[in-house]
Amino acid sequence: MSNALANVRKPHLSLNVRDIDAAVGFYRALFGTAPVKHYHDETTVHSVLQDDTGVDSRQRRTGYAKFDLDAPALNFVLNEMPGTRFESCGTLSHLGLQVDSTDDVIAMRERVAAAGLATREEMSVDCCYARQDKFWVADPDGNEWEVFTVLEHLTPEALREKATRSACDTGCATSAAPARAEAACCGA
Repeated sequence: MSNALANVRKPHLSLNVRDIDAAVGFYRALFGTAPVKHYHDETTVHSVLQDDTGVDSRQRRTGYAKFDLDAPALNFVLNEMPGTRFESCGTLSHLGLQVDSTDDVIAMRERVAAAGLATREEMSVDCCYARQDKFWVADPDGNEWEVFTVLEHLTPEALREKATRSACDTGCATSAAPARAEAACCGA
C-alpha cells in the first residue's frame, strides 16, 4: 500500500486570535522568524463557503498573518477575530494539509470521497492572500480540514484591483467592489 500522504508538503494550522499584532509578536518570538504575510485590511475572507447546514459561513478578516516554517515544516496562520466574533468562534479556525499540486488535491479528494467522507471542493479560489485549489472535509467533531495547493500569492492591492476589474467587467462597479475582493471564497 502506498503512502496516501506522500505528497503533503506541510501540515496547516489556522488559529483565531483577538489581536493580530499581539499574536504576531508572540509567534515571532516563539518561532524566531517574521511572518511571510501580515496584513491589516478586509481584502480576504475565509473560504469555507457553507457550513454543514448549508449556511454561508464566509467572514471578512480584519487581520491576517502567515508563518511558513521549514523546521518544523508548518503552514501556520493567524486570523484576527475581534470582540464577540472571537468568543463565538473559539481559537481553532481549521486544520489542513498543503500539497504540491492540483493533481495532488484531486487525488486526495477522490481517495477521501471513495472512503465515504463528504467533501466540498473549491477550485481556483482567492483565499488567504493566494489563489488556491482545495477541498474541505469535516471530522466527526466538526473540525474542518482543508487540503490545498497555492497557485499564486496575492497582495491586498492585487485583490482590490481584481475586485475592481471584475466589477467593471460586469458593469456593476460600485464603491463596495473592493470590499467584495474575495466574494467567491475564504478564514483557513
